Amino acid sequence: MANIIENDFRRFDLNLLLAFRALLAERSVTRAAQRLFLGQPAMSGALRRLRATFGDELFVRTPQGMTPTPRALELARQIEPFLQSLHQALTQPAVFEPAHAQRVFRIGLSDSLEVLLMPEIMARVAERAPSVKLIARTTDSTRAAAMLDDGTIELALGVFRECVPWQRRLPLFAWRFVSVYNPALVKTRRKQLSMEEFLRHRHILTSFSAGLHGFIDDRLEMQGLRREVVFSSSNFATSPFIVQRTAAIATVPDFIGRVWRDTLGLAMSPLPFDVPGYEVSAMWAAAHDQDLGLAWLRREFADAFGTGDAAANAAS
Repeated sequence: MANIIENDFRRFDLNLLLAFRALLAERSVTRAAQRLFLGQPAMSGALRRLRATFGDELFVRTPQGMTPTPRALELARQIEPFLQSLHQALTQPAVFEPAHAQRVFRIGLSDSLEVLLMPEIMARVAERAPSVKLIARTTDSTRAAAMLDDGTIELALGVFRECVPWQRRLPLFAWRFVSVYNPALVKTRRKQLSMEEFLRHRHILTSFSAGLHGFIDDRLEMQGLRREVVFSSSNFATSPFIVQRTAAIATVPDFIGRVWRDTLGLAMSPLPFDVPGYEVSAMWAAAHDQDLGLAWLRREFADAFGTGDAAANAAS
């Protein structure tokens, strides 16, 4: 097996992988050549060799530039983790000491999770790794895997129902939807909203599509019921202040509901009908399994927000 690998690598110029990566990023032979400080003829030659090696056109010229073929996209999913792992081995120290580390981590998460997670994490970082910096980028379950693949982020946090083989996932905590409202404006007979009270009031919706119909509306329609949504936004920033001043109800994850309740004096109630629960996980590229710094950051999230199993798995 070792001889097979050595023979194959002797026939293949690993520098071609850098040319492939540049072409994938730039979608232009000229710009890819500039990116690698090569002449255009050299980059064109590299593309010819890539095509011959993989038996595919890889990049097809279109009005939008050099468009990757399905074979190129599949190769990218395998090549990028390899290059990241190699770069990591060449540039990162063999140990990670938080107290002395100087590093910038890029993480992807929703604005609601940012509100919940980052104050605690940044307090921990300030105490334990004062020279470490974090950059948060907005993402969701539909974009996080691709952002990990292309290196835009190193760690994603969210609800991820699937995990491809070249990525890893660590469950942190479970959550459910709850309703949040101003108890001075939304009157209830008990501490929990009844179905009649839930439907009688107007509703505030957070929807990534910024539409007036969401998951909760689908669940209500299954019972032949309907609520009135009067405001929709793709983020959570405005909703609690609208709820604070109007007789309206916002249905949100319980972790963001607790923040609104504790900071703005709002009330929180379970939904008066059944909805499934969800699980927040941390996800990262398998190529970064040996990244000691990223492993440390995962442990911080697991220690702060995960179960005992999550903390143990993050440490392993």
